[in-house]
Amino acid sequence: MENKLTADELQALEEKYDSELQTRKLVPSLEMACGLFLVIFASYHFITAGFGIPADYWHMGIHLSGVLSMIFIYYAAFKKSERADANGYHRVPFYDFVLAGLSVFASLYIGMTWLGVDISIFGFEVKLDEQALRQGNPAGLDVVLGSLLIFLVLEATRRTLGPVLPLIIILFSCYALFGQLIPVDILRHPGVTWNQFINNIYFPAEGIFGITLWVVSTIVFHFVLFGVIAQRMGLGQFFIDIATVIAGKYSGGPAKVSVVSSAFFGMISGSSVANTVSTGSLTIPNMKRLGYPGHFAGGVEAAASAGGQITPPIMGAAAFIMAENLQMSYGTIVLAAMTPAIMHYIGVLTIVHFQAKKLGLKGCAKEDIPQLLAVLKNGWPTLIPLIVLITVLFTGFTPYMAAFSGIAACLLVGILNPYQRIGFHDVYDAFKTGAKYALAVGAACAAVGIVVGVITTTGVAFRLGFLVTSGAQDIGETLIAMTAWLPFELFSLDQVTLFVSLLLIAISCILMGAGLPTAALYIMLSAVAQPALSNLGVPALAAHLFVLYYGVLSEITPPVCTSAYAAGGIANANPFKTGISAFKLGNAKIMMPFVFVYSPAMLIVLDDYFSWAEYIQTTLTCMVGIFVFGIAISGYALRTLTLFPRLLTFLGALMLVIPGVQSDIYGLVVLLPVMAHQWMAGREKQPSLSSSAS
Repeated sequence: MENKLTADELQALEEKYDSELQTRKLVPSLEMACGLFLVIFASYHFITAGFGIPADYWHMGIHLSGVLSMIFIYYAAFKKSERADANGYHRVPFYDFVLAGLSVFASLYIGMTWLGVDISIFGFEVKLDEQALRQGNPAGLDVVLGSLLIFLVLEATRRTLGPVLPLIIILFSCYALFGQLIPVDILRHPGVTWNQFINNIYFPAEGIFGITLWVVSTIVFHFVLFGVIAQRMGLGQFFIDIATVIAGKYSGGPAKVSVVSSAFFGMISGSSVANTVSTGSLTIPNMKRLGYPGHFAGGVEAAASAGGQITPPIMGAAAFIMAENLQMSYGTIVLAAMTPAIMHYIGVLTIVHFQAKKLGLKGCAKEDIPQLLAVLKNGWPTLIPLIVLITVLFTGFTPYMAAFSGIAACLLVGILNPYQRIGFHDVYDAFKTGAKYALAVGAACAAVGIVVGVITTTGVAFRLGFLVTSGAQDIGETLIAMTAWLPFELFSLDQVTLFVSLLLIAISCILMGAGLPTAALYIMLSAVAQPALSNLGVPALAAHLFVLYYGVLSEITPPVCTSAYAAGGIANANPFKTGISAFKLGNAKIMMPFVFVYSPAMLIVLDDYFSWAEYIQTTLTCMVGIFVFGIAISGYALRTLTLFPRLLTFLGALMLVIPGVQSDIYGLVVLLPVMAHQWMAGREKQPSLSSSAS
């Protein structure tokens, strides 16, 4: 078995490939002060989750002030321009301390002036009505502080995630301000003044202090913290050991262990990169040692880890936000997401299996597979926090109460567990690390609030939705005209309009979601793309899951594919080739959103679309189709597939995945000659083996 990396080595790997964690190395005294602040910050969230959250404008202000101030201390404005001293420490420029202080004031200003202000400072009279009376007519100081906070949020987002998201937000803001200048009629609107813009973006209920910041400060932060603490107290290693017991002995064992352990780990992780590094540091070297090419080993880990963001119960915190947006119970979201997530892992496992058969790879050595009873004896206590969290969630309590219960159980089990006891330093470090991990997603969600505010102000999402559907209809009319010479109708206008619209939205989601934390990308994409899907008659739940799937797909879609870069780094493989391999391995994740849009019965919970007959038919044939896709992609079943049979296999698999009895029949007919050829080849091979043995 390969030597396992230490916690520090794992963290260094994660920081290398996740831009959200590429922070300054502060001088020890400042690092100690910031570390203490982060622990207090995390403790505030933990305690308030269990004993009562303050008024929303105070709670969100406290959260945002902590997030922004720490970002300006930890993240350089321009990483390449800052040089470390002889000891490797970075000096924090004075202006970053100023920005941190301004962040605190601009974030807490709403709470401080909520009930009005009438004071004199250095001879200056400051008089503000209570916030409700200023709504719609912001005071001059409101406009100044609001403008400042917008700049600070965008700058913090740029430092943590790069320039893409801030540029998107600036474009949306320009659209709100200068809508009257847009040359396209459907997109033109009267525009808003800067004061109106600040009113909508700065004041609570919309914009920065809207639902996005509320969700990240009451749900996302807590589950990021839970994931870090759960991993530190041994749950991640328990998942890997159980996965090794389940899948290690089979052909291509380490790769199957990677898939199963990443599925387990994804249940508690809010980050694809964290999942990739935590499980991949062990599984990728073992895959390479067994004989898998480095880029394929990295691709397996990246594809499986990215699947964690669509795997219940946490789904990168998107499940809780989705429940809030759709006014559905959390259990409904989890049940709906279950079958598509299983399909993703079936797809990855299938390709891994046939690739192993093609390369003649065996399973793990017997001595490398732990004993099940020993694993359960040592690791079962680490499952208690996850069980507590899920139980509290499904008994109707709030997500933050569930997170509080899960974290409390982690601490209790970690302190009492004789097999892997954690001490004060471990708890301190877990709280500090968890808070640090939440900085980037906090800034991103605050920034995405600006997009949501613009959409509310201008109605641009509905305008874009109309633009997409009308454009797709034009394309559909062109395609129908091109196929008019056929003696039968290949497809109707409604069918092609829906398909082209879905394709355009999927591509947009992949591009817009590149490099964003799951919670932030879901909030932004659902606000922008869901109205377009609604215009096409797609059920709201299917529409929200559709945009989540394609947003998360950017994790394994070149050229960004951050999870693939991390996996490629561990595998010492070309990151682009690793991304291509991950994209191929994630084929089920690519297809599933189209399947549950065309057959919402797969989501189970939509009464108007569900019947057991349709669910079973859709799910079983889709599962078979994904299995056959694995054969086509690996190019091997009982023997290597030549070009023409491989193309037929692709075609047959696609027809099986497409919902509908007719397409399933066509798929089976197409696959029959390939199956017969493979079976005959296997029959011919057996006598030669038996004769050589005699």
